[in-house]
Amino acid sequence: MLLSVLLARLFRHGDFTLIDANGKAHRFAGPKIPGIPPVTVRLHDRSLHRRLAINPRLVAGEAYMDGTLTVEQGTLRDFLELATRNIEKYDEAHPRRAPIWRLARLFQQYNPVGRAQSNVAHHYDLSDGLYDRFLDPDRQYSCAYFARPDMTLEEAQEAKKRHIAAKLLLEPGQRVLDIGSGWGGLALSLARYADVDVLGITLSKEQLAVARSRAEKAGLADRVKFELVDFRRVQGRFDRIVSVGMFEHVGIGHYRQFFSRIRDMLAPRGVALVHAIGRMDGPGTTNAWVRKYIFPGGYCPALSEVLPAVERARLWTTDVEILRLHYARTLTEWHKRFQARRDEIRRLYDERFCRMWEFYLLGAEMAFRNQSQMVFQIQMAADQTAVPLTRDYMFDDERRLMRRTDQAGAEA
Repeated sequence: MLLSVLLARLFRHGDFTLIDANGKAHRFAGPKIPGIPPVTVRLHDRSLHRRLAINPRLVAGEAYMDGTLTVEQGTLRDFLELATRNIEKYDEAHPRRAPIWRLARLFQQYNPVGRAQSNVAHHYDLSDGLYDRFLDPDRQYSCAYFARPDMTLEEAQEAKKRHIAAKLLLEPGQRVLDIGSGWGGLALSLARYADVDVLGITLSKEQLAVARSRAEKAGLADRVKFELVDFRRVQGRFDRIVSVGMFEHVGIGHYRQFFSRIRDMLAPRGVALVHAIGRMDGPGTTNAWVRKYIFPGGYCPALSEVLPAVERARLWTTDVEILRLHYARTLTEWHKRFQARRDEIRRLYDERFCRMWEFYLLGAEMAFRNQSQMVFQIQMAADQTAVPLTRDYMFDDERRLMRRTDQAGAEA
């Protein structure tokens, strides 16, 4: 069986058994991987023998969603951890050589205004009830910042916002643009931190409605406004520009346009920060299953693809920080909360939807733990003197904001 040949090349570490649709067991055992028990997977459809061999990265996820691939020994987490560990070792030994994927991804990531909005709606215009059940109350749907190992998800998401605010060097009265403002949590926090005026822009109608409602309830609607508009169509200038978890949807063919727009919208001494998922192993493509079911048009770039666009926009790169395992822990917390409310989510959607999100959350966690995924924060300025010459200001301001939020929590 062709699939057995493929798996023999791939699963060289750990203990993996595949039971095919005919009931025959194929075992692949190599040096043990500490912490990962033996894993057995069963196929329930004979067509998977061929389909998995041809396109395993797409078909494995589809089969799990459909229930035609089940984990008989171990858990889905064990299976995905074993698979990603072995895939990473295989990829290290067999680096990509063919350039054809570079051409394919230009089409996959072609994101003009209309297509960008439909791609966003695919993921973010889902029921509010879904996100309420696994995100923190502020609905921060991006990498948290675990400044201490014992932080809760809520504390780490608040720390992430403080970390970003400190890098923005906020001052009262400044005008801030939040590109990809989500449900409004970051924009509202920035306004509270420093009495700034914020314009948040999104392409999700569901997120827009929630963000506007939150601003009204917080009494901040006069200083924090949200609009349904693409970054390419924003007018005016801003003292600060921030974008968290949106750049992954821009598309590689639009990077130069994205940073040129930031340059054009920044005030002469303006500062910008982009927080996004990236990869440490150079340019690549989006996993086929993720591209089809989770983030159509999405791509997590290498810094070697991003920084040339920053340079061409004539922006100063004033700071770069790489967050490595912070997102893995964030995803662990999201998955725990998803599982705790799984029955409720199944009633909102169905069993197949739940299996899709389990595969997504765990697969993403393993990509950060075992493969090349990471998060980068790039701070940029229009003028090289707009940012202090040493990084001490970041830590000082972060501690100041921490004391302020702690005091506000104590008084609440």
